[in-house]
Amino acid sequence: MKIRALVNLWEQAELNLMEFSEPGIFNYSTLLLSEKQDALYVGAREAIFELSKKNVTVRNNKVQWTVADKAMRMCTLKGKSKERECLNYIRVLQVVDDEQLYVCGTHAFQPQCDYLNLADFSLKGQPEDGRGKCSFDPSQSFTTVMVDGELYSGTAYNFLGSEPIISRYSPYQPLLRTEYSTSWLNEPSFVFADVVRERRNRADGEDDKIYYFFTEVSVEYEFFGKLLIPRVARVCKGDLGGQRTLQKKWTSFLKAKLVCSMPELNFVFNVVHDVFILKGTDWRDTVIYGVFTSQCGVLNIMGNVGLSAVCAYNMTVVEDVFSKGKYMQKATVEQSHTKWVRYNGITPSPRPGACINNLMRQQNMSSSLHLPDKTLQFVKDHPLLEDPVLPIGNGPRLIAKDVNYTQIVVERVTALDRNIYDVIFTGTDKGVVHKSVVFEEGVHIVEEIQLLKTSEPIKTLLLSSETRSLYAGSDSSVVQSPTAFCGRYPSCDDCVLARDPYCAWDPHTAACVNITSVYLTIHFCITPSLTASSPVDTSASLSSSGSSPPSVLPSFSSSSSSSTSSSSAKPHGVEAREAEVRLLPPLLKDQAWGVHAQEAFLLFCLALGPSDVHIHWLINGHSLDTPILEYRQPVGQREVLVSSWLREGPLIKDAHYHCVAEASTGNAISEVDLRLTVGGISGPDVLWL
Repeated sequence: MKIRALVNLWEQAELNLMEFSEPGIFNYSTLLLSEKQDALYVGAREAIFELSKKNVTVRNNKVQWTVADKAMRMCTLKGKSKERECLNYIRVLQVVDDEQLYVCGTHAFQPQCDYLNLADFSLKGQPEDGRGKCSFDPSQSFTTVMVDGELYSGTAYNFLGSEPIISRYSPYQPLLRTEYSTSWLNEPSFVFADVVRERRNRADGEDDKIYYFFTEVSVEYEFFGKLLIPRVARVCKGDLGGQRTLQKKWTSFLKAKLVCSMPELNFVFNVVHDVFILKGTDWRDTVIYGVFTSQCGVLNIMGNVGLSAVCAYNMTVVEDVFSKGKYMQKATVEQSHTKWVRYNGITPSPRPGACINNLMRQQNMSSSLHLPDKTLQFVKDHPLLEDPVLPIGNGPRLIAKDVNYTQIVVERVTALDRNIYDVIFTGTDKGVVHKSVVFEEGVHIVEEIQLLKTSEPIKTLLLSSETRSLYAGSDSSVVQSPTAFCGRYPSCDDCVLARDPYCAWDPHTAACVNITSVYLTIHFCITPSLTASSPVDTSASLSSSGSSPPSVLPSFSSSSSSSTSSSSAKPHGVEAREAEVRLLPPLLKDQAWGVHAQEAFLLFCLALGPSDVHIHWLINGHSLDTPILEYRQPVGQREVLVSSWLREGPLIKDAHYHCVAEASTGNAISEVDLRLTVGGISGPDVLWL
């Protein structure tokens, strides 16, 4: 894949980049764009700002929200830091109406909420209990969304963070929440929630739905370590709880596994970090984008090797899983590590977890209060669906090496070739933003931008089509950036071959311009559309940030064990280096706990190296008689990702396994001892070289 521009904006004074921060104030991590006003609201540590969304350096208003001495003392008595944790981190900013915002802060581990009057930019001064609406801990994950004046949230309900809750707070109805059960929520890390309006375009009269996205500890399987699984959960907007069973609890709560994986390489991205829902005019046209990493990446001790992925999901696929998918139930007879299995019995009617529709109304079930206890008891005991939500193309749209994506926003753009493109902006933990474009043949990163001055995580990323700007929030500041830097392309060839749908060449001014900001007839200087490939490489004419760009893999096809990708252009000024051989997680020692004495097992090896890298296996120092298949995927111009797995029968005696990745530049070895222990279970006595 070709990365056309590597621009260090902080070294380019002529680029239109704007930053806001104030001395002594940190954690600008909560952002809210006003659609009706020229305002970007910023929640920081003990302060709320109103900035101009056209120019974030312009501060229009500010209000401080500090912690009283009594609350501070109580917080420190509980062992929290007075200088950091026992302050008020503004975590919730939601629009109530044209006149006020609903705001919440951690408030020294005693979360509080209040109303912010926009006329004079002052707090109402009548704080409400913020439990279940806002996190206690400023570092704790959570999500909120305001829908028709009702606050939907996913967070922890107690000081210790041990009671997760998905809830709805409404001025019109009692609190509605999840059941306190690990089968409903098991140590979740919430990342996003939003409403999908379905009712107006559905013939069956079904309700609007709120979707939650999070990573949680698996309840289906139980290993020596905690296996993480990304989830999507759904509740119905009109849910009122049950009459007897599930009183003041969700009757529509269901959750499903969100799959983002490379099937050919047997590699799973099982941690979701952020989600963006790209909504169409009809709910069926909605596409969900998410950024993922692998749990194994956290265990990696071999250096800065890691993979991030972007997966996309059609809303119709998500709807099918929730409306037609099979349920799971706790296993009556536990088999090794499997704790939940498919439910094969008779499902009650109406379908458990379904929203109220016209058919139910005809049967005198006009709300969830009228649902039969049998249906409610079933959904209480069976909140987990077996059917997973599979991504478009059965794999990632984009995979990047040596980068950790933290945030994502997407915009649908109509280019001058009259084609519609999804433009993806992904923020990283190093303050960098990648701009990628979805083409028919794959996804191309067209720009890499060092958005923040320092190498710190981008914690919030928003996009405004009105101002054609990105807004990034971090611990140190808020940064505003244009969505395109068309002026960076000095020639017509550079402009067109950048494949940026925002940009086109204006022959009248002999400049590359943003098509959304001009009102004149613009023509391409060459005929091909953006989807046409070209052998011309113009990256050398663009300035470089001096950092190596990520290598990108295209989507994978499930019908082939190997595939090819476009080569990645090496940016100007970056020296060519021989690719080293590196083994990627999960290493053999990380897989050993999944091996059981009485069962067949699988060991997996994944390596990154030069084009001649290959993998071979040794058992007790001996090579295998039968060949083991390898699956190869090019990564850029110089590297190849190789996978291989070894399927073995039940372990009947101690064995020593080697996975060796060899190439002309060197080799890497992963090894593990599997020894039978008392009770017939294999315990990982691991050797690591």
